[in-house]
Amino acid sequence: MDGVWKWGSVFGTSMLELWAAIPLGFALQLPAVVTGFLSAIGAIASAGMVIFLGGSLRSWLIKRFEKKGKRQGRMVRIWDKYGVIGLGLASPLITGAPLGAAIGISLGAPTGKLMGWMSVGIVIWSVILTAAVSLGFLQFFQ
Repeated sequence: MDGVWKWGSVFGTSMLELWAAIPLGFALQLPAVVTGFLSAIGAIASAGMVIFLGGSLRSWLIKRFEKKGKRQGRMVRIWDKYGVIGLGLASPLITGAPLGAAIGISLGAPTGKLMGWMSVGIVIWSVILTAAVSLGFLQFFQ
């Protein structure tokens, strides 16, 4: 039963912030593979919720208010230069998966393509961050 709480803590934390979930998994003494897997799945789940619920909300807001605001900021520059692929790969690291997904939806990204690239970006960053934390902990204890 104790393991379920540890797994749930890592999964739930990764739904909010991938950066926090991986060190938490190691602090709870979960294996690196489990920590990386739970972190990736939690972040993908939160991005998916935002993408699929946010698409409907965006459509409603556009119909309701029909205003075009000035787009600016780092994520918009990435969007303008690299599109859905750049946003999907960069946002898990820069803004976190849920906010990156919300930015993508607000910029009009196709939901299927956004979900795919967000998932790829989350998995890549989960592997990199899990390996970095794991290697850091190994060096710390030697």
